Amino acid sequence: MSKSLKRVRAALEGHGLTPEIRELTQARTAQEAADGVGCELDQIAKSIIFRAETSGTAVLFLTAGGNQVDAAKASALAQEPLGKADAALIRAQTGFAIGGVAPIGHLSPIRAFWDPRLSDFAEIWAAAGTPRHVFALPPAVLLQISGAQTADFT
Repeated sequence: MSKSLKRVRAALEGHGLTPEIRELTQARTAQEAADGVGCELDQIAKSIIFRAETSGTAVLFLTAGGNQVDAAKASALAQEPLGKADAALIRAQTGFAIGGVAPIGHLSPIRAFWDPRLSDFAEIWAAAGTPRHVFALPPAVLLQISGAQTADFT
């Protein structure tokens, strides 16, 4: 088991949760993940990371699978301009590689925002630290343990 997957499992267990972590053949895109677990595209919680240009930190947007982050709305929420986060920043702050960024279990605290569309479902799926592993939780639980703030940014 990879270090990243172990960290996500430990974060979940630290909140008293023991959800099933599924390994898929491929889950690099939201559609691949949805197809792999047999759910709607919007039940996939994508972890979209931007670089905050003033502070230089990563900012996480947890977005429904079919939605796109609106850069202007996202920058307004972050209260600073946002740019593309490179793999090095993402790895340094979250500990995850692009394609497997989980909403929890980051190496360093991260500002996070939540797409309200995710709350429309009884269960949503998120990356479990690798491009092939996912886990499911009720949206209210994932919102709480991720520390994200609900906001309109799509």
